[in-house]
Amino acid sequence: MASLAWLLIPFAAAVGAGLWAALAARNRKSGKTGDNTELNGYAAFREAMEKSHSGT
Repeated sequence: MASLAWLLIPFAAAVGAGLWAALAARNRKSGKTGDNTELNGYAAFREAMEKSHSGT
């Protein structure tokens, strides 16, 4: 019975890692993260900074 308990620990860790990986992959597929969003935000930031300096 003790050996079964020792085998259950890595099994539970593997299940937990699988759930965490599925959650991490789900967030990436949603479109909330990624290069396009980041680049669009950076472009908007650059435009705002150029506009604030062009008025002086």
